This record gives sequence, C-alpha cells and structure tokens, in this order.
Amino acid sequence: MNYILFDGPVRNSLLPFTFTRPVADIRVGVRTIREKWEAYLGSTTTTVTEDYLTDLFPMVEMDANVLINASFLPDEELVALIKALGPGEAVFADDEVIAFYTTGDQEEVDLESYKVLEYSGSALRIEHTWDIFSKNGEAIKDDYEWLTRDRKSAPLSDTNTVIAPENIFIEEGTKVECAILNASTGPIYIGKDAEVMEGSMIRGPFALGENSTVKMGAKIYGPTSTGPYCKIGGELNNVVLFGYSNKGHDGFLGNSVLGEWCNIGADSNNSNLKNNYAPVRLWDYESRRFAHTGLQFCGLMMGDHSKCGINTMFNTGTVIGVSANIFGSGFPRNFIPSFSWGGAAGFTTFKPEKAFEAAEAMMQRRGLSLSEEEKTMLSEVFEQTATWRKS
Repeated sequence: MNYILFDGPVRNSLLPFTFTRPVADIRVGVRTIREKWEAYLGSTTTTVTEDYLTDLFPMVEMDANVLINASFLPDEELVALIKALGPGEAVFADDEVIAFYTTGDQEEVDLESYKVLEYSGSALRIEHTWDIFSKNGEAIKDDYEWLTRDRKSAPLSDTNTVIAPENIFIEEGTKVECAILNASTGPIYIGKDAEVMEGSMIRGPFALGENSTVKMGAKIYGPTSTGPYCKIGGELNNVVLFGYSNKGHDGFLGNSVLGEWCNIGADSNNSNLKNNYAPVRLWDYESRRFAHTGLQFCGLMMGDHSKCGINTMFNTGTVIGVSANIFGSGFPRNFIPSFSWGGAAGFTTFKPEKAFEAAEAMMQRRGLSLSEEEKTMLSEVFEQTATWRKS
C-alpha cells in the first residue's frame, strides 16, 4: 500500500515550524511524526503539503493510496485500523478524519460518501505549537518503548551516577562520563555517537539525538529531547530541539521549542511563567492575534534558522519566525516576524541574501550546504511573512 501523510487543518496552528516543513516532519519525543508512522507501517511515506514545499517534500501518488492525517501520532490500535482499510473506507475520531483509502485523485475525494470506522483510542495529537513540548513526555516514553524493544543497551561507564538504570538505553558509539542520570521519573535515551560530558545532570524523560552533545555541567529537566547534531548546555526544562540547533551555554530555556539551525547565545534566558501566574497567550498566525494556550508554563517558539545574541532576554510566550536575528539589551516584543533583524530597540528587515549567507556559514560547520530548493522555499516564506514585518 502507498501511504501519504497530509498536513490537515492544523497546519496554520503549527506555524512557524510548518513554514519550512510538513506537519509530518515535526519532531516530538525521540523521532519525527513521519519516522513514527513509517516504523509502525513498515513502509516509507510521502506528503501532501503546501505547493512551495513540494520540491523538498514531494508526493508519490499511485492507483491506490491511504492518506493519513499527520497531526495524529500512531499507536497499535490506530495502525491496525488503517492497515485494514479498504476502498471507500475512512477512519474518524470525533468527526475528524484520521485516514482514508482512495483509488482516485485525493483532491476529488468526497468523505461524506465513505464508510466510517470510528477510532476510540487515545493516540496523541499535535494541534498547536505548545503541544510539541507539553506532550513530549508521553511521546518520549512511546518512542523509547518502540526503539528499545527486544534490544540490549550498550554498557554505561562506571564513572556515572545512575538511578533506575533499567530505564536507560545507550546506543553504540556514545560517550557518557561522570554524569548523573536519573531515569526514575522517565526513560533516558542516548542516540548513536552522541556525547554527555562530565558533570551533566539529567532527569528523564530525556532523549538525545544522534551525534548530539550535552556540554559540561548541564542541568536538564525532562521531558526534554533533541534531534540529531544539537548542542545543549546550561539549564533546560521541557524543551524540544528539532535538529542541528544549539543552546550550548549557560542560561535558562524552558517549556520551549526550537526548529532546525537555531542558535541561542551565551547567557540568554527565557521566561516560562508570568509574574502574575496567569495563563500564557501565544501569537497565532491564522487568527492574527494572541491565542490562549491554557498553560501556566510556556516559553519560546523559534522557527528554523533563527538566532539570538548573547544575554538575550525573552518574555513568557514569545514566538519567533524563520530566519530572524535578535540581539541587544531589554526584552524584544513577544512576536518577532520572520526575517527580522534587531531587538527591543526595533527591527529592520533581514534581507534573504544576507540570511542565506548566515545559514550557509552555520550549515558548513556541519558539512552541509543550503540547496537551491531550500533558498527558493525560504524566499517564499519571506514573501508570505512580509505583512507582519510592516506592522
């Protein structure tokens, strides 16, 4: 069967992260949503997403296809329902389509004519940016169970202090020395060729991606996870880094999400709790206003290729778009549009050609380069977000 993951109605609620990727490529837990689905299905997937993203994330359509709403995370019950789908059948939960089988053009499907199979389970769903960190603990536990099933962890050095070692899994090629690992509050997963340096204190749930590094003396509270090639240090509490991003120095980051190719300058801090303890509101791109999260703790949402200088301070509930560069004293406003350059004193436009130079310099440090397709995609994001830079 050909499986296709589609963005669904929540795509705009997941901006700025979905400016540069389909919903399926959001990371929550150890793996991306796509990686979870492909593992459960035993099959590769492609994507229905925005037109300007299709060069980077193409769709493959065949005579028979099952389309899956990528905002839902898989579980055994849901996957069994989807694998059993036949022509003209769809899986729904509370009037929301999760998956459907089609033998024609997916854009011409009339779901009202379909036979409905109800899913009554409790699969996680990512509908808002803050779901990425607030549901990260459950996602880590689910991924940990899947990734470690019937496998044996690599040995852990005796230089470490370990609590609940049965909940710790170390992949081959890792370096973990003189660290404190407490997995009594949730599992700890250390990916292939990753390193945890001396003096680090880690409380699960925690997942460190392949080739990522926890720097010396880091204080990490779960649920926290990173994708591949990240560097983290200082104090982190309930944070998700998608990949290739750095928060490597002293300073606090809490209840936050960083996309790819982000960098947090030394001694930078974010607030994750308002002084009056009121629920936090976050900028919502779809409604063009600040939306209620219902959360008391909510920090920073930073889109791909955005960065901040040393000693930057972020207010509770700050949203930063794609390719923004923030620096200077004081608190910048809590919505910073894509391709903005500046800080509390004001912003100017970060021109795409200059943003590309910065991206190239950072990517070259990882032996990668910014492709022409990525430049075209980022240029489209620049055009789409112009209205917010003018306001």
